[in-house]
Amino acid sequence: MTGARLHSFGVITIACAVDEFEGYIADARRFSERTVRAYRSDLDRFATFWERDFGAGSASSTPLSRVDSLAVRSYLASLHRARLASRSLARHLSTLRSFFRWACREGHLEKNPARALPSPRLPRTLPRAMTLPDTERLLTAEEDGPFPERDRALFELLYATGLRVSEAAGLDLEDVDFASRVLRVVGKGNKERIAPFGEEAGAALTAYLPARVETRRGSRAAESDDGEPLFVNARGGRLTTRSMARLLKRRLRAAGLPAEISPHALRHSFATHLLEAGADLRAIQELLGHASLSTTQKYTHLDAARLKEVYRRSHPKA
Repeated sequence: MTGARLHSFGVITIACAVDEFEGYIADARRFSERTVRAYRSDLDRFATFWERDFGAGSASSTPLSRVDSLAVRSYLASLHRARLASRSLARHLSTLRSFFRWACREGHLEKNPARALPSPRLPRTLPRAMTLPDTERLLTAEEDGPFPERDRALFELLYATGLRVSEAAGLDLEDVDFASRVLRVVGKGNKERIAPFGEEAGAALTAYLPARVETRRGSRAAESDDGEPLFVNARGGRLTTRSMARLLKRRLRAAGLPAEISPHALRHSFATHLLEAGADLRAIQELLGHASLSTTQKYTHLDAARLKEVYRRSHPKA
């Protein structure tokens, strides 16, 4: 797309607007060169569609104000026909939204023609379940953190119960029944459920309690109205989900495991290991706190190698 210029009446053209937007994200927003190139590539593709497929004239002479939601819908439809993946479609739409939002702020457009368009539905991707040996390495890793008892208890409990990190962060001391080894968990939609945990998680929690009491004693956080959080930070306040993610990264390094393993991978591993051991899908649904069984089924996919092994061991004609 060359020859970008203003329309003869002083109205900015599509091509000129793209050039200005590129300068804006490069200079004012300080986007990386790679990101700027990606935005430019997406917008050049839209300009090419405008000229060749939509048949609305040259992008170098057409006022930007002529672009409406019909043009954007038609463009996205053309990308869909070209069999772009949902994530690529979503990226193109995001680029256009950002471009038109900037144009509205600059006074080049009265309204964003891409604003009301629905985003493509993205397939829900799940983290790969950890193997049992890797899980054991994570849970038993020795690290030099300032609060080793807490960290061991946290990750033992996450794996033992399949809690979301947000649920673990919201736990209060009174939610733990040490005698029965169960938790009272408040999940999504403020729905309560009971989550059992095993001996190792119970032992780790018990070992952590003295350090927790000492940290809370005399701290300002203990005087707040935030209840009695089970997992606390060095100042005695409630441990946040962000801090939990950071602690996991540190523990992964200590265990020599890939850094991309997320806190949610522990939840997924919990469900997958239960399934592989023969647990009932409905029971796993209850333990995870899913309202729908279909949601649980997304956690229970087995890779091809695992399916082949099950077939080899179980089928009479294998």
